[in-house]
Formats: sequence, C-alpha cells, structure tokens
Amino acid sequence: MPLKRCGWCGEDELYQHYHDVEWGVPCFDDAILFEFLLLEGAQAGLSWITVLRKRENYRKALSGFNAAKIARFTPAKVEKLLEDPGIIRNRLKVQSAIRNAKAYLKIQQQHGTFSDYIWQFVDGAPIQNRWKTMSQVPASTPESDAMSKQLKKDGFNFVGTTICYAYMQSMGMVNDHLVDCFRYKECKTHQENPPLGRH
Repeated sequence: MPLKRCGWCGEDELYQHYHDVEWGVPCFDDAILFEFLLLEGAQAGLSWITVLRKRENYRKALSGFNAAKIARFTPAKVEKLLEDPGIIRNRLKVQSAIRNAKAYLKIQQQHGTFSDYIWQFVDGAPIQNRWKTMSQVPASTPESDAMSKQLKKDGFNFVGTTICYAYMQSMGMVNDHLVDCFRYKECKTHQENPPLGRH
C-alpha cells in the first residue's frame, strides 16, 4: 500500500522526500534554522516547491548559508547574484538575505543561540496539532504573529506572520502533519525524543 501523506506534497519526488524526511521534524540547529529563514523569505509570493528546487543553487550562491559571509556581501555581490538564474532574482529578497544574516548574528550574540531565541515562541517545545483535513490548517496563529512582530523589531524582514507560520511548520515548532499521515506519529516521537530531531 502506498504511504499516506499530507496532500500538499502531491506526486513530486523532491516534494515527497522533503515531506518524508525534513518537514515537521523539530530543529534546534542554528545553521539549519538560518538556512530555512532565508529560504522561507525567498518563497514569499511563490510556491515552496519553486524554492525547494533552487535550494542547492541557493547553497552555492549564498556561501553555504554561512551567515558571517552573507553579512559581508557587498553591493557588487548583490548585482552578481541578480544575474544568477539559479536563484530568485529579486533585489529586495537578495538584500533581505544580507539584512537577515546581520540580524541573525546579532541575535546569536545576545541569546547565545538563535535556536533559544526562535523556540521561545512555542515555549521551547513543538505544538502538537491534530488536523484531519488540509482546510483545517491555519495560515497563521497568535504564535506566528508574535514571532513576526519580534523578528521585525529585531531587524529581520520578509518575516510576515504567514511566512513565520510556514517556517514554524517546516522547523517542527508545530506538528502540522495530518493525523492520518504516516509522518504524524513519527514527528510526535521526534518531540518526545529530541535527539532524533535535527540537531
């Protein structure tokens, strides 16, 4: 029998692999949290699969998602990136990656880890939802509203509440796999046994 998955990943193999392996797994690794913060921002107004297909191109273009290196990107580097067909060539989004890298580094200095800072919005533990249909899954929540407001205050952009909620879903801050999806219980296990998560 075929695996029962959340409907949003469809039949695309890349999308299914992302759903099966990464999406909804609690992540406490600063580097991965930063990577997805940039990718979610790049996704604004587009479909996630568009960004997912460009993920490796972004890795090359953005120095392996190294925040310290991105924070030092010059205007000339921005112009070069805008000529790269492997990424989304939007000036505001490219400039946002640099701005967010600087804000991220500042948060690390202030809080010790970005993970401690970002997980505060769910009190350090994933919210376990029990959605039966895709239509029940919200686009934003009070938690994502609070995250968005604080991120903006701390110098980040492309972090509206809808982007923040998508980020929370991908980083396992909420378990939004549908209850009949084979990953629902597995991601719940990740919460109960944190070493299985993305550390």
